[in-house]
Amino acid sequence: MTKIGKVKIVWSRSLPSKPTSVTIIKDCAGRYFASFVVEINPEILLKTDNSIGIDLGISTFATLSNGDKFEAPKPLKENLKKLAKFQRKFAKTELGSKRREKRRLKIAKLSYGMLRKHAKIKDIRTDFLHKLSTDLVRKYDVIVLEDLNVYGMVKNRKLAKAISDLGWRQFRTLTEAKCEKYGKEFRVINRWEPTSQKCSCCGFKGGKKELNVREWTCLNCGTFHDRDINAATNILQVVRPKTKVEIVQKTAVDNPIQLSLFDTVAGGQSETLNKTRSRRKSSPKKDANSNESSTLPEFIQLSLFE
Repeated sequence: MTKIGKVKIVWSRSLPSKPTSVTIIKDCAGRYFASFVVEINPEILLKTDNSIGIDLGISTFATLSNGDKFEAPKPLKENLKKLAKFQRKFAKTELGSKRREKRRLKIAKLSYGMLRKHAKIKDIRTDFLHKLSTDLVRKYDVIVLEDLNVYGMVKNRKLAKAISDLGWRQFRTLTEAKCEKYGKEFRVINRWEPTSQKCSCCGFKGGKKELNVREWTCLNCGTFHDRDINAATNILQVVRPKTKVEIVQKTAVDNPIQLSLFDTVAGGQSETLNKTRSRRKSSPKKDANSNESSTLPEFIQLSLFE
């Protein structure tokens, strides 16, 4: 390459067809990336007829409405001490001096340099978000997210670093792009929906809850909820609501015991009264024989055979 020389290439994947153009990109850590433009046939994913609601959080990155939870790697938190050490060394140089620029380039070339450390943290986060978004798009036809005000949330100095380490906005962007690419439906609900306050079973609003309240019981129906799973279920129900009438009807149709009970009383009130009156009529009494354990059934049996 001109002005660069020979560059060792590590292929991330094989090219599906002959490239029409290539662009070389250099990042702040001194790494070079080659971006190829190729023609491909769009991949068609089979329909699964499944829908999912996703609640994004800090302690657990993503909680699905079916109960599945995904933990984020949190690369910034894991490497925060090492990163601070490299930054202190870099800050000791004088601003605008040649030594500072020389130190910056020197650190960037080190395998554990400051800029390379930032790049490694970004790569870990991006890899996790790509894998999770691709897995969700392949499994579900409808994906529903909540419109979070990330810009306003990072102004909280206690949560800003943790929120930035998760990459909520990048996850939404990747998921939306992949849904559009593979023909899946991506929906975003209003951020003012009370997903954490409302019971997903009966719809009762129990009021705002602090972040440390992870589990709670509905005061109306008594259902015990996991905060994140309940919120994810409410997010899905905003787009795909399910009424309790439909659930009860489906249960009655699928339950054979319930149907047999209805068939017993299907004769009507008059038939029921006739059966009751016939049972109340007293039958003629007969003195018991010492050789007979029961006289009435035997008497009826003999009269039938005669």
